[in-house]
Amino acid sequence: MPEDEDDDEAGPPGLPPGTPFYMTPAGHAALQEELRRLWNEERPKVVEIVSWAASLGDRSENADYQYGKKRLREIDRRVRFLRKRLERVQVVDPASQPRRDQVFFGATVTYAREDDTEHTITIVGVDEADADHGRISWVSPVARALLKARVGDLVRIRTPAGPEEVEVVSIFYPG
Repeated sequence: MPEDEDDDEAGPPGLPPGTPFYMTPAGHAALQEELRRLWNEERPKVVEIVSWAASLGDRSENADYQYGKKRLREIDRRVRFLRKRLERVQVVDPASQPRRDQVFFGATVTYAREDDTEHTITIVGVDEADADHGRISWVSPVARALLKARVGDLVRIRTPAGPEEVEVVSIFYPG
């Protein structure tokens, strides 16, 4: 986990502090479910194991106790992070996007690269990004380059191999 995940003032990476954490309704629900599961299911089980292990006596050589305490710290750190994030998140429902002819948060965009291959990505919140499934953060270079583009627009994106011009082929919003 990043060292600064408990920092209240930090915004999304690469943006000024105080910038909202945009998230889709599905991403928001997933974070809420993770918080619920950690707090109501996983943490009580670990507390029970730690209590049992502590009752055995010598804690210095008790692996169950030491591992349990370590896992409890990890859970508590993640719970603090999730609570702070959920306090600051701004849920944006792509289904309610009125301007469907342009790329905004939540859009699924297909673009053609210079070698004529097409790529489809969905622009989501920082905590929802999953490049393996085509879900990229709205603060990523590709998403930021595509924002406000329309079908047929040529957009210059930064890639590891250098700048590349891509053409927006389609824009889709759910709903």
